Amino acid sequence: MLTRTVVGRARVVREIRAAAPLMADLRAPVTARGPWLTAVLNAGVAGRGAGRPAAVVVGAHAEGRPDAVAFLALRRRGPVVVVTVLGGGVQPVPGGRPPARLLARDGEAAGLLAAGIHDLLGDVRGSARLRLAGLPLGDPTARALSARLPDGLIANERSHAMTDDLDGMGGVVRSRDPAELERWLPALLAREPDTRARGFLRSCARLHAAIGQVELAVLPGDDGPRAALLTLLDGADRWPWWGWSDVGGLGTAMGAPLVSVTAPARGWP
Repeated sequence: MLTRTVVGRARVVREIRAAAPLMADLRAPVTARGPWLTAVLNAGVAGRGAGRPAAVVVGAHAEGRPDAVAFLALRRRGPVVVVTVLGGGVQPVPGGRPPARLLARDGEAAGLLAAGIHDLLGDVRGSARLRLAGLPLGDPTARALSARLPDGLIANERSHAMTDDLDGMGGVVRSRDPAELERWLPALLAREPDTRARGFLRSCARLHAAIGQVELAVLPGDDGPRAALLTLLDGADRWPWWGWSDVGGLGTAMGAPLVSVTAPARGWP
């Protein structure tokens, strides 16, 4: 097995495309697949301080389909480079499940991927701080990486999921038609106060609607929607993503644990 690291948007995009079969085989969530990561990269081009995307890749050949890959972001904060999962600083992200993945086909590949991430930290000029968050419980790469970090820490927190009971409000219209999304999008986005979140939501929703992975639910009113919800779709799986309601029908519930691997800033050997 060979391990390589690539840095820069164009090279990472190529690795995202090459990793599509691995993502499918491992049933990676929508938020760890190509379209979402592409939207994250596009948001990074438009935003300041987004850092540089990177990928640590493990495979049998120098190019081609990987057996393990981690998509990361390198952000310089003064003398320190902060290493996170790609998309870790982007909002909004659906709650209730781990949104990130360190993709590895088996335990051997996970160990090599952990070694590659550790080597990446050593290649950073100056000090590096690691924070890989939003991972699933029992992630083998996270375990192997933590074992390599003398001051590393694995922690978990409980997530919260949005619940969709809008049909009980009566009159809700649901659609996967990109044209319907485009029709309602201005009214929806007017309810998102954060400018960067609004921009990401617009581009990401349009992209996923174009490939049939977004459902829009709207409760119309006389002066605009009284409630709206965007749900990410993966076959029969539904994952409420972002929404609001003036009349109820949207709630929260306890979700799955989210795991993080962290290490404080220091110079790496």
